[in-house]
Amino acid sequence: MAANASAIIPAGGIGRRMGLSQPKQFSQLGGIPVIVHTILKFQQTSLIDEIILVVPGDFIDLTTELVKQYHLNRVRRIIAGGKLRQDSVRAGLEHLSDTADCVLVHDGARPLVDPGLIEECIRQAYEYGAAMAAIPVRDTLKAVSSEKKILRTVDRKGLWQAQTPQAARLDLLEKAFAAAEQHGFVGTDEASLLEHIDTPVTVVEGSERNLKITCPEDLHIAEALLMDKEKSNDSMSNLRIGHGYDAHRLGAERPLVLGGVAIDHSQGLLGHSDADVLTHALCDAILGAISSGDIGLHFPDTDDRFKGISSLKLLDHVIEMAHAKGYRLVNGDLTIIAERPRLSPYYPQMLEYLAKSCRVQPAALNLKASTTEKMGFAGREEGIAAHAVVLLQYDPSLGR
Repeated sequence: MAANASAIIPAGGIGRRMGLSQPKQFSQLGGIPVIVHTILKFQQTSLIDEIILVVPGDFIDLTTELVKQYHLNRVRRIIAGGKLRQDSVRAGLEHLSDTADCVLVHDGARPLVDPGLIEECIRQAYEYGAAMAAIPVRDTLKAVSSEKKILRTVDRKGLWQAQTPQAARLDLLEKAFAAAEQHGFVGTDEASLLEHIDTPVTVVEGSERNLKITCPEDLHIAEALLMDKEKSNDSMSNLRIGHGYDAHRLGAERPLVLGGVAIDHSQGLLGHSDADVLTHALCDAILGAISSGDIGLHFPDTDDRFKGISSLKLLDHVIEMAHAKGYRLVNGDLTIIAERPRLSPYYPQMLEYLAKSCRVQPAALNLKASTTEKMGFAGREEGIAAHAVVLLQYDPSLGR
């Protein structure tokens, strides 16, 4: 299957039922915005070429910052949503690339979707034209009057509860939207629009975990499900420890860069790249944890591509290598060894830059500095060194 599937993630609602000051998709779930969790699931499948995000107009700038912060590189467009979900998805269709031939729509407020479910919906859409995730109704259903009196029990046999993702060939979905506009038809989801033009939709069984966050209680449930998944991955066999060390000489007429931050000092570190010993030590620690050698192996000083390069770009690449092997950073403990200058004022910015490259919150990293009481090369101010110790955890969804 040569897939050119595109994803439209409508997250344009304001979530009045949540009673929050901002839309629910920007609420924190495990320390990360809900919408970021959702997008990350789509980045874990190779079948998605692009993602179109549809958000409230007032939140385009915030969404743009989140996309940059979390390196959500499959996001191609961020556009303003319409009054109805149908309007938002229609707007998303107008911004697809020319190569798109299959479209998958998923609620931005369904952050726990499994990447495998995304892929199966795409496969079924390519084979049958359209597909949607759903789960069979398990509870007894009652038809109730406006006076809240039971009228009858509804036979639940053959009834399924619709979820997203919902996928369809682009030509079919465009035809469905055109017919809805012509007839003034408003559907509750993409499947209902396809039904309106008598297009069969194949059901792919979803999961109770794929819940949609619509009220505050749903956030608590999602937190619990997220924690439960993390606990299931928390055995010692899923953990890797790595240690990194680097040292560089000090020299005149070079900027001093540590943790990606330019430090005010009379000397800088000598090296092929920016000679950022702190970031190099962190890179080596991560590479050690995933059994992938060291930075000299991957970024040799004989390669002009890395001459003067920011070491944060090297760290970006190392983190991508770790994710490709299915490992994410849990935490890191970093130590700079230098007699001078005083570094503590620069800690917040260092942590911000390093955490951004590592795809973690700054709180996941600890940073400290130490002198050697004027002993050794660091004590004589001939150079600066750094140590890093990291803990990585296996996350099977990352290696997809």
